Amino acid sequence: MTNDDVTRDWLGDPDGTADPVRAARQGAKPALPKRFYKEAGIAEAEDGFRLVLDGRPAHSPTRRRIAVRQRALAEALAAEWGAQEEVIDPTQMPLTRLVNSAIDGVADRREAVVDDLAAYAGTDLLAYRAGDPARLVAAQAAAWDPVLDWAHETLGARFVLSEGVMHVTQPEASLQAVRRSVEAVESPTALAGLHSMTTLTGSVLIALAVLHGRLTPQEGWAAAHVDETFQAEVWGRDAEAEARLDKRRSEFEAAARVAALSA
Repeated sequence: MTNDDVTRDWLGDPDGTADPVRAARQGAKPALPKRFYKEAGIAEAEDGFRLVLDGRPAHSPTRRRIAVRQRALAEALAAEWGAQEEVIDPTQMPLTRLVNSAIDGVADRREAVVDDLAAYAGTDLLAYRAGDPARLVAAQAAAWDPVLDWAHETLGARFVLSEGVMHVTQPEASLQAVRRSVEAVESPTALAGLHSMTTLTGSVLIALAVLHGRLTPQEGWAAAHVDETFQAEVWGRDAEAEARLDKRRSEFEAAARVAALSA
């Protein structure tokens, strides 16, 4: 892959068209592209604040210009690109990945994303409780009951609890209340952040609580992993499992940051 190829992949070629076969073939290669720009910044335009590299607009994988409505989010993206050193490592760019997801996926599929998020309310993590041991029961109640109380008081959603994994049907009024809360998230980038937080935790209620500031991202992540924390205390910690959780936690916190900056 030549330097010109890399430049076109990230900045776009106004006189050409994207080659999906070449993009897929290059995406399978383990080698990371070298940093090809000196400076990352932002530029105000009709579509918001664009990410620019050496003054030229940067593009998403589907060739759309990377632009957001919020200056703070655009500045965070520029800082992420500016932090790249010799190579561009997408694994170290969680904000960019989420914004690209919003631009390429959420913006054109908003209703489907809302449907997907609303469906989580029917099987939300917080509704399924352990019957024993007492310590785990108490830990779940301490972490989850305040979120359920908030959902009832703020969203108008009351949830029925179940012991174990037996499915429980939630009140239709509660499911609709959660759906309205999701639909109220207008920004595609905030919706992408909400979706990421939900899929990483299995709880749209935790994700909404973080989005609305009821929980900090750290509190939200801890609440979603009460069971894992309990098991680690009983059986000891597994280094590989901890590493996987740390990676997912970083993704969750990045999603929370994107959602907050998109407000």
